[in-house]
Amino acid sequence: MDKKTISGYSIYNIEAQNRKKMNPLDDVYPKLPKATYDIIYADPPWDYNGKMQYDKSSIKTENIGFERNIFISSAVFQYPTLKLRELKELDVSSIAADDSLLFMWTTGPQLAYAVELGQVWGFEYKTIAFVWDKMVHNPGRYTLSQTELCLVFKKGRIPTPRGARNVRQLLHIPRGNHSEKPVSVIDGITKMFPQQRKIELFARKNYNGWDNWGLEIPDSKIDIFTKSEASSRNETLQSFFV
Repeated sequence: MDKKTISGYSIYNIEAQNRKKMNPLDDVYPKLPKATYDIIYADPPWDYNGKMQYDKSSIKTENIGFERNIFISSAVFQYPTLKLRELKELDVSSIAADDSLLFMWTTGPQLAYAVELGQVWGFEYKTIAFVWDKMVHNPGRYTLSQTELCLVFKKGRIPTPRGARNVRQLLHIPRGNHSEKPVSVIDGITKMFPQQRKIELFARKNYNGWDNWGLEIPDSKIDIFTKSEASSRNETLQSFFV
């Protein structure tokens, strides 16, 4: 490629093709369980139309001739993403008990889609269950992006018996790996509903006390707070509970 025509976009395009994660299944989804659940926790792999994040290394005047590697990141590099129409095809209503709750992660750009998706899955939107301050910001078109939201939806009535009622909505926990959510959230949901049957959708960990479903689930079960996380547990709990 002629150096005069090379651009950050032309580099991104090649990177995007090489690094995009593909679904290994013939179908869009694995089969859902036949059981029903009182609590459903989901972190959908929202599609951002291939949108990529980059820094000043993509600017010719900052990185002349693109001699240095440029920063490039995208959700599709981490896992197979899905369009809203594809997410709507997942029959979550078939695994939801008559009285059940859906906790769903979303971001600002996907907020309206998340409410729509929860309704298609057979639930009524109720409120924001958790606001996660990641304590690290990303560039945004309006304000700097620093938070993610976990919404809660209801089908029928709130499952009983109830557990903890002092779980805080706002969490101040540093961001970890790409798309990885704070373990404090699933721990908090467990404390709120300790006796209910629970499942995590689009899971990438395999927690004791929870069933799970997804493409990247480890075989071995782990406690919600593992030994490796124990050192930060006290700090997390202080920010999480009253």
